[in-house]
Amino acid sequence: MIATVVNVLAIIAGGTIGVLFGNKIGDKYSKGLMTVIGLITFTIGIQSVMGSQNTLVVVVCLVLGTLLGMLMKLDDAINTSGDWLKSKLANTKFGSGRFGEAFVTCTILFSVGTMTILGSIQAGLNHDYTILFTKSIMDFVSCLAFSSALGPGAIFACIPVLVVQGSITLLASVVAPILTTEVVAEMSAVGGAMFLGMSVNLLGLRQESVKVGDMLPAIILPVLYFPLANLLGIG
Repeated sequence: MIATVVNVLAIIAGGTIGVLFGNKIGDKYSKGLMTVIGLITFTIGIQSVMGSQNTLVVVVCLVLGTLLGMLMKLDDAINTSGDWLKSKLANTKFGSGRFGEAFVTCTILFSVGTMTILGSIQAGLNHDYTILFTKSIMDFVSCLAFSSALGPGAIFACIPVLVVQGSITLLASVVAPILTTEVVAEMSAVGGAMFLGMSVNLLGLRQESVKVGDMLPAIILPVLYFPLANLLGIG
């Protein structure tokens, strides 16, 4: 768990620095930074989607996951929680920005992907923290940038990181056979598609925001897809 704790602290540190000094950046530069973050998010999304070996998995998981998220009204719940927490921090530097968007964006960025899953498994099975320590540095820089542009919601992405990475690390011997290379690749691809949706929001390309929060259940569906596909004889 030590590597996950370091990762969480790195996110908190980077996010705090971003929030405290982000308001010192002029409006012109803030807009420029937002555009860069949107383009980076788009690039990460494309790279992740291109890693898919089976487009059908991505399509099925996104459709079913989004429908499930809409039934659960996840996006609304995230935004409502974000607004509540933002109101509690209204009189501090941490009560500004686009809380819900920052939280969802950074949650997916920090909690979904090859480094997260394989790093946690290596940490749990072999006590090899190399991948997660490297990820911690990357998350520090990313959270600093996102919190500067979007606000403190980015910092709270450390909570899902603690839950996801911590759980995989502690249960490494159990989840390793389930989280195969094939499953991890498709989970990352689904997350990449969600990143493309987030980049649309960040770049302001659509009048009505893409409700990425409703897509969150799609991330875990590749774990279920392959056993069911094998059972039903689907390619």
